[in-house]
Amino acid sequence: MAEIKQSRGNRITLREWLATSLVWATAALVTAIFLWIVSDILWHGMGYLSWEFLISEPENAGREGGIASILVSTVLIIGVCMTVCLPVGVGTAVLLAEFTPSDSWFARLVRRSLDVLAGVPSIVFGLFGNVLFCKVLGLGFSILSGGLTLACMVLPILIRSTEEGFLAVPNEYRLGAAALGFSRTTTIFQILLPAAIPGLVVGFVLGVGRAIAETAALIFTSGYVDRMPESLLDSGRTLSVHIFDLSMNISGGDKSAYASASVLLLLLLLINGTAAWIAKRWLHSRVISG
Repeated sequence: MAEIKQSRGNRITLREWLATSLVWATAALVTAIFLWIVSDILWHGMGYLSWEFLISEPENAGREGGIASILVSTVLIIGVCMTVCLPVGVGTAVLLAEFTPSDSWFARLVRRSLDVLAGVPSIVFGLFGNVLFCKVLGLGFSILSGGLTLACMVLPILIRSTEEGFLAVPNEYRLGAAALGFSRTTTIFQILLPAAIPGLVVGFVLGVGRAIAETAALIFTSGYVDRMPESLLDSGRTLSVHIFDLSMNISGGDKSAYASASVLLLLLLLINGTAAWIAKRWLHSRVISG
């Protein structure tokens, strides 16, 4: 009997060791692929980066010059997207998590719809945005059309991540706030929202990552124009569209494509790091003031 128990124990230990090894091997493989992609982009692109590249206009179909107008268009489109997404996304997440019973038909319908929308191909959002924003609403090929289309793409991810953040807050927080006589609004904004910040940051980072790297949806809404935009109703080309055009349609544009890809990668890392730092500082200040 002791030998059987010992052999069973050895089998369990071996199984756990194999599972642990598989997890670490998968993590190492993913990390290696990430480092390979990043190193390849930076190796080919960093040598062409300079201050003049960032502040000068594109020339010769993007083969020469810089990406000043491209950067401005990218920032404006992402700004429009996040300006729409954050209040609508957080508000919808609060409605689903705090004001709607989880087993109600309305909550199930909204969650299922969001899950389906999160998996819809970006080209479908592009065609939808072209019809609704460009034609029906008369915005044309513009930064505003592109930003609103990206907002439709990002909202499902942001809402679901923020909702999960609220649902992860222990119910004792709500009971304690009710016992102290806090109103529903005070409980949400002073207690639950700070505790749900990790979920909001995850949704924000994933949303920005999808929006800033989007190409197909923007081709049909914001357009290809590489001149400096003067308003949100002007057409504009983002970094992702610029990289696509240089690598697929412009002969001799590989150098500028790699340099633009390096800027896109660094910009994404900067936005993600800044969002995480702001969330950490804000949560820390809320804890201290509380």
